[in-house]
Amino acid sequence: MNVVVIGAQWGDEGKGKIVDYLASESQCIVRFSGGANAGHTIVSNGVQYALHLVPSGILHPNNVVYLGAGMVIDPEALFAELAMLKERGIDWEGRVFISDRAHIVLPKYREMDKARDKARKRPIGTTGRGIGTTYAMKSERDGIRIADLTWKDKMDELEEADRAFLAPFLDRLLSMKVNLTSELWKARGKKVLFEGAQGALLDLDLGTYPYVSSGFSSSSGAAVGACIGPRDLDKVLGVFKAYSTRVGNGPMPTEFDAESQSELYHFVRETGREYGVTTGRPRRCGYLDLVALRYACRSNSIDELVLTHLDVYDTLSDIEACVAYDIGGTVTEEFPASIADLEIAKPILKHFPGWKTCLKDCRSYETLPAEAKAYVDFISEYCGTKIGIISVGYDRHDTFILEKVW
Repeated sequence: MNVVVIGAQWGDEGKGKIVDYLASESQCIVRFSGGANAGHTIVSNGVQYALHLVPSGILHPNNVVYLGAGMVIDPEALFAELAMLKERGIDWEGRVFISDRAHIVLPKYREMDKARDKARKRPIGTTGRGIGTTYAMKSERDGIRIADLTWKDKMDELEEADRAFLAPFLDRLLSMKVNLTSELWKARGKKVLFEGAQGALLDLDLGTYPYVSSGFSSSSGAAVGACIGPRDLDKVLGVFKAYSTRVGNGPMPTEFDAESQSELYHFVRETGREYGVTTGRPRRCGYLDLVALRYACRSNSIDELVLTHLDVYDTLSDIEACVAYDIGGTVTEEFPASIADLEIAKPILKHFPGWKTCLKDCRSYETLPAEAKAYVDFISEYCGTKIGIISVGYDRHDTFILEKVW
């Protein structure tokens, strides 16, 4: 069975934790998009792991993990991450493989990324990891893939500095190279997780373009990035937080007002630890945007939602969520493509009473306080999508299932 896990907001929803949680029953994990600009945090038995390239299921010894064709891979960052895992006692050798169709991030791409964003009239807010430039080189047919490392003519085309950078990594990269289509064909009948990066609202086509990532972070990207057909995907899980966050520039209709709502802004950011895993940048925070979430559900065929960070609201007396936008006097429940519309959209909010209870020890829907159940139920009803998993803390075990995944 093939299960896709994507972010249903602007990234940072807790995908890494959910993949790690579900990986106890899987045999394979495929990361299908993104690069070292993504940060997935996992907390197991109080120990925190920050992963950027390696799929989150690596902590489970029963899993083989693959870096997919849709990824762009910085060899320096990859092997630094693998060294970190080894130092922490994670035996990864023989369990981490790379699609021969994945593209490689060269050092000069990082500076090109930064310079290009700086020159834009409306900067995107790039992480400066060379991701956008690598994807641009890929689309222009000037990139270099793992498979090309043994193609002499292609290697000869590279600048001397690029060849020098790649030289110490060549043997290790080639030893991990696989034909991912063949690998997943052989894995038929196994439980396979497809791990996305960023979120649906940052997808190149479905997101808030141009303030998006350069890769495919939608569920459809799982098929392309994993080198399989779309009919081989059995289920899509969309991960979202009990509120909204965003890193970088771009519209965010439900963002808290930094001046009039500074106390709430600070509370959510600090309680939710809303700082980028990759950059350390503080995340923008706001009310749960149900208009955007429902759009993500519909445009990604999300079968079940995964709710995280519900516990962040434990001490609040009142909670609000956005159920519609007022755009220039017109009320709509549809998520627009127009950035101009999104920038002036005012959230229409629905009030919910808080539960004023610590949720950390809850291990089932039935044990949630009535107010939390009401919040969960409304989200599901509004989006027309059932909530299958709820997370009430950072540790792997602070999670419970409402709907069986496998």
